[in-house]
Amino acid sequence: MTLDRLSLVNFKNYAQIDVELCPNVNCFVGNNGVGKTNLLDAVYYLSFCKSYLNPIDTQNIRHGEDFFAIHGDYGELKVSCVLKRGQPKQMRVGKKTYHALSEHIGRIPLVIVSPSDQNLIIGGSEARRRFVDGVISQSDSGYLNHLLQYNKALDQRNRLLKQMFEDRQWDEPSVLLWDEQLVRHGQFITQGRQQFMTGFVPLFNDYFNFIADGREQVRVSLDTQAGDLSDLLLQARQADRYAQYTTVGPHKDDLEFIIMPDMPVKRFGSQGQQKTFLLALKLAQFEYIYKTCGMKPILLLDDIFDKLDINRVRQLVQLVAGDRFGQVLLTDTQPGRVEAIFDDLPNVEHRIFDVANDGTSTLITISQ
Repeated sequence: MTLDRLSLVNFKNYAQIDVELCPNVNCFVGNNGVGKTNLLDAVYYLSFCKSYLNPIDTQNIRHGEDFFAIHGDYGELKVSCVLKRGQPKQMRVGKKTYHALSEHIGRIPLVIVSPSDQNLIIGGSEARRRFVDGVISQSDSGYLNHLLQYNKALDQRNRLLKQMFEDRQWDEPSVLLWDEQLVRHGQFITQGRQQFMTGFVPLFNDYFNFIADGREQVRVSLDTQAGDLSDLLLQARQADRYAQYTTVGPHKDDLEFIIMPDMPVKRFGSQGQQKTFLLALKLAQFEYIYKTCGMKPILLLDDIFDKLDINRVRQLVQLVAGDRFGQVLLTDTQPGRVEAIFDDLPNVEHRIFDVANDGTSTLITISQ
């Protein structure tokens, strides 16, 4: 699937703009702060109904305006995301408006690589669980439904634990009621994550070896609590009671990133090693989604060339511009670097856009 045309109205720093894209590689080049990343974020909205960078939708409305609108043409498929202040966000595909935004997830598969992904390495376990859940959900709507139901039950159970602690009165039947919900949905989450790791890890290893030229051995594994969830919840009764939240379950899973033999990337990996790890994770994500859903995701590469030498950059662009991948949108701050790369890859279809801000509006012009 490819995005042929992107139209924005009152989105972040864009008053109104239309961009026609090529089906292969699209490069947005300009100084920092002119709005290159905002373009990619708009494309992300059309796939996930939300921003990759700012979870507060109203803050993505252009200053002084009352709404934003994002429109994308994917061939004959027309997709729109519209938000008006004080009203629910609307996602529309063709003439259909979704009642639940989750219905849209997976319709337009997409993978983004961004500087904020560093949180996958150095952040807490929540970021890594979100990564796993995001990959699986694009190819398995059933998994997404169980995840949403699990999180609702978890929230209710935690509220109950807190209320019982404050009231100094334990209500075992009510706790068991929410336990049943956690177990019911949690087993599907655990099974889905285990199946994901089986398919994902070999892909990650292949991409890491490609990017690192086989110089290092690494390991990615799922750190999860062993045992039946019903038993784990019972064993954790006293801990939950005094902690006032649920201390066991799939919401405590984590990914372990190791440089062999046993050095966590988070603590011992250099910036270059962490960058290589992230790129391998995201390229493997692309491959996994393609294999499971049969569509090549759109690939967004936001300022990924920092800390990579020019040869590695050229190798990476050559890889993603090949038949193995689909449409690519990337940003960079150095026009000369991008042009030099494509001078060496004359057979790669591409389009270079200059992004600039004149102080009142942001302009996008085609350089090549």
